[in-house]
Amino acid sequence: MRHDKQLTRHTGAVAATLASLLLAACSAGSTADGNSTGSPDKNSDSLKIGLNAEPANLDITKTAGAAIPQALLYNVYENLVKVDASGNIQPQLAKSWSLSKDRKTYTFQLVKDAKFSNGAAFTADDAKFSIERVKSDWTIAQKAQMNVVDTVQAASPTELKVTLKRPSNDWLYRMTTRVGVMFSRTGVSKLATEPVGTGPYVVKNWKRGDSITLARRDGYWGREPHFKSVTLKYFKDPTAMNNALLTGTINVIGTMQTPDSLDQFQKNSKYKVIEGTTNGEVVLSLNNGSGPMRNLKARQAVRYAIDHKALLDTCWAGRGKLIGSMVPPTDPWYQNLTNQYPYDLGKAKKLLKESGEAGQTLRLRIPTLPYATACGTVVKSQLEQAGFKVKLDQLEFPAAWLSTVFKNADYDMSIIAHVEPRDMQTVFGEKTYYTRYENPEFSALLEKADQGTQQEQITYMRDAARLLSKDAAADWLFLLPNLMVADKGITGLPVNSVSESLDLTGLGRS
Repeated sequence: MRHDKQLTRHTGAVAATLASLLLAACSAGSTADGNSTGSPDKNSDSLKIGLNAEPANLDITKTAGAAIPQALLYNVYENLVKVDASGNIQPQLAKSWSLSKDRKTYTFQLVKDAKFSNGAAFTADDAKFSIERVKSDWTIAQKAQMNVVDTVQAASPTELKVTLKRPSNDWLYRMTTRVGVMFSRTGVSKLATEPVGTGPYVVKNWKRGDSITLARRDGYWGREPHFKSVTLKYFKDPTAMNNALLTGTINVIGTMQTPDSLDQFQKNSKYKVIEGTTNGEVVLSLNNGSGPMRNLKARQAVRYAIDHKALLDTCWAGRGKLIGSMVPPTDPWYQNLTNQYPYDLGKAKKLLKESGEAGQTLRLRIPTLPYATACGTVVKSQLEQAGFKVKLDQLEFPAAWLSTVFKNADYDMSIIAHVEPRDMQTVFGEKTYYTRYENPEFSALLEKADQGTQQEQITYMRDAARLLSKDAAADWLFLLPNLMVADKGITGLPVNSVSESLDLTGLGRS
């Protein structure tokens, strides 16, 4: 099986993500390019993008959440391979690769002229160092995606051999994500503040609580991006972000957080509105390891108590998609599982009574993110109609939520958008993850999916998603849409967001 490809240097479109995220309307991978408005900024080589979730720090190896790869992946850091706007694996620092007949050894041919921003040349030794470091130094849950690697060999400065312990359908795809980032052997001492990568941008300035500015760097090995400077400006108030676009303070709303306000932009010829789909499942997380949600009947009661269509209409202006599982429609194993737990208030009340948990007060602890706060009150109201007692707490995001819910699992329910691609295994496949879900049958299905044929992968992943839903391991409120608004002349914006990266390399101005 061979995957030789001609290297195409950063011609893909942007792939926006969460906290970073989002996307759904025409064909995957298409772009929504408009005509120039003739504004004074037409020839400007700077761009400002509004986002809603700022990174806690810049160490992609030790800090969870989507905000870091959203800003840095494919922009400051590069991988051996990347995903394009259609979700296909493409060359990046590896110009080609091949897979052995036993499906265990990948041989990568690397580009010759790439350099890190600290001046060091990129070689196979750096690739070996980066892959091995995931297993030895990384602390976030995604590090487990590299456990399948057995040995890594730098056969020459431009040839890398990676041998897996067993065949894996998933591993090469994971190399397009944060775990596949290539680091300099001499550039990992200050990752939280000074990331060093081979990408076309460097972090020029970080105003905590306000913005991160990326500067185009001289001597980049690949195709030079259009914008010399890109500022990612963070807004806690979504209305303030809308006003920033209307007043020209920013050029793009990267993650629209007030879907009900889209009309004002759609009716204005100065702007373009992009609506597509994302990987961002908005999950009503349930603590399967402790408290009332350990009880299967209580979890099932929660699922029957949620009127998903009414919730989506109320808290996200009806924009998004009901999916009923941890699989978005852009994945090959998607199936619509919304009919497994249709809204049924009678069943919810009956199951709650049978569970013996009716007198317990559920702690619904949500992050201070617009979709979570908007949907939190709706979830609380709907659960109370079914007889649940619910206490709603808002936790500052990222610090308080990551510490209380994500790290310590001190919660009964939460609401969070999981925007990483193909993240069902990460969120539910490790019993120490904050969902605390554990089911040997589920784990066995994931393993079979990874080792089997491509068709078997689809079959077993569908079985795993169906089992997860049946177990009511969580409730999937809806799939976030990709809603972006921009000055009409901005080009290269993605219709669908299918990676962790807000890929700036394909953006331009007409």
